[in-house]
Amino acid sequence: MALGPPPVDDAEVTPAFPRFVHETLPQRVSFAAGEAADAVSEEVRRLGGSRVMAIATDADRAEPVLAGVPVAVLHTDVVRHVPVEVAERARAAAREYDADVVVSVGGGSTTGLAKAVALTSGLPIVAVPTTYAGSEATDVWGLTESGRKTTGVDRRVLPRAVVYDASLMLGLPVATSVASGLNALAHCVDAMWGPRADPIDQALALEGIRALNAGLPRIVAGPREVGGREQTLYGAYLSAVAFASAGSGLHHKICHVLGGMFDLPHAETHAVVLPYVLALNAPAVPDLDARMAAAFGTHTALAGLQRLRGEVDAPRSLRDLGLAERDLDRAVGPILEAAPPSNPVPVTAEEVEALLHAAYEGREPA
Repeated sequence: MALGPPPVDDAEVTPAFPRFVHETLPQRVSFAAGEAADAVSEEVRRLGGSRVMAIATDADRAEPVLAGVPVAVLHTDVVRHVPVEVAERARAAAREYDADVVVSVGGGSTTGLAKAVALTSGLPIVAVPTTYAGSEATDVWGLTESGRKTTGVDRRVLPRAVVYDASLMLGLPVATSVASGLNALAHCVDAMWGPRADPIDQALALEGIRALNAGLPRIVAGPREVGGREQTLYGAYLSAVAFASAGSGLHHKICHVLGGMFDLPHAETHAVVLPYVLALNAPAVPDLDARMAAAFGTHTALAGLQRLRGEVDAPRSLRDLGLAERDLDRAVGPILEAAPPSNPVPVTAEEVEALLHAAYEGREPA
């Protein structure tokens, strides 16, 4: 006779966490430094691919990765923020060459274009990131039309497999690496209080902060060292997994509006805006602030972020990215529309205006 659970006495039962539901996205992930070609070939074989559409911004860098893959077409028409007309051309190419698998080799824009193809075709993606963007680990897509960036969530765009080869990042310029790594750090911060954030997301995000905080200075000190690159890549992956589950917070909403409206560089915009959003939100959630601070090894999360930004010479202002001050007010309304109601502090027009002007000038966040 099976015994049931022991009876619960009259003592109060206090759960460790509030009720939450966490869903893990189904995806194969391979860390294979120096072995991208073999790993990609294996993933395409597993998916039964015989007519691959390869998407890359740099054909010369992509071809060694694709050496063992039956490529039907190599598509290099990639534009940041994935304009709709660029997506339509890629979709037409996939149909023309009767592609059965998409392999993306490149940064977030390349992965984003592969997702645009998958969104309408359902084709499986094998992603080979060459930056720390993290898009490859999420089921989030984004398209830009008439200066407005629209994002959504769809399981069809989640790459079936990701191949992380840190040696592919060795030629990535230090400044680009820093901006991309800080974009990954922004995923961690948003995952701490995103609309669907849960304790598992927060645990992943905190480990991501630790890894990025350790890896980025190593890249600056030794750009050709694989270890620093792989440490940062590991942090970027964790950050993206946490972000995909927690959902897009205020930081990403601001950056999506700015990027789509003014065609600003994606990673650099995230790197500039992040400390101002952290300064706004962290005081309202002191427990989360303390946990992020511990991951940085400082007394506050903002102090840790600013120390790291100083060590790696992070981008400082929206003005330096080419944004005109007269355009700031145009962004306030769309940001308010996109701001998640779950943000730790109420998001008002005055707060957004102050944040944008501080980020434009590169003032010390307070």
